[in-house]
Amino acid sequence: MKGEGVGGELRFRFDLRALEDVRPWGDARRPTLHWFALTQGWYWIELGGHELLRYSDRTLRRWREEYGVEERPYVDYFVVRIWEDVLEILADVMEPVPPDLVRFVSSDLAGSPVWDDEDIGAETEAAADWHARRTMYMGPLVNAPQLRWWRTTSDGTDRITVTWAHEPGHEIGFAAPATGRLTMATSALTAAVTELDRALLAAMEGRVAAVEAVGGLPGVDLDPERLRREHRDRAARADRARTRTPVTDWAAVRAGARTFLAAGPAVGREHL
Repeated sequence: MKGEGVGGELRFRFDLRALEDVRPWGDARRPTLHWFALTQGWYWIELGGHELLRYSDRTLRRWREEYGVEERPYVDYFVVRIWEDVLEILADVMEPVPPDLVRFVSSDLAGSPVWDDEDIGAETEAAADWHARRTMYMGPLVNAPQLRWWRTTSDGTDRITVTWAHEPGHEIGFAAPATGRLTMATSALTAAVTELDRALLAAMEGRVAAVEAVGGLPGVDLDPERLRREHRDRAARADRARTRTPVTDWAAVRAGARTFLAAGPAVGREHL
């Protein structure tokens, strides 16, 4: 099942747990909390009419039957992770892909025979790294979609293409189509990232202020002054991510891309 389209809404959504429901880290002898842990909640991505990271009804029903709990349908984790993962790839995604590399960037490298070579060479490694830096990290999540983003600016258009794919037949399933591809205006991505950044930092400002107002949390190792310092550092991290400029050796990337694309149809096929 595939979702395809041009245009549509993009939003990174989240909901924090109530402060009293946040679970401390560590054992009962010394429970601790910090900025990262205080972002416990749920998150998902609204993309072209789909909700990525929303679990399927089958998965939610199985959890109810096996564990006797009513779970919210979205990923239950630290919301800061989706913020970090978006910021990590933002500068690379915003780097326009030259027309002669569009075929390569939209290719699936996973089954390439190039990987069988013990020494793939510096240029091939550079191309693989350039390709990979447009994939959003989803490591902490089970069977999360592989999300890839790239930007093209040609024929008077400025577009972001995003693709996603879940492992088929996994016991943990999601409500969105198993694979999908959507093209949207680049401004849709920048607006969505700005909204996520502002919303999370505003929500955490309120949380930090609440902790400061009572001088910490009863029975939990949590230093309000340290918490405030980290909050300021997090805001600065977002600014650095926006201003970072990738350093790309285009000659090496092009040479490595030719190696991958020449390796056969398993490599050169269009992603999704």
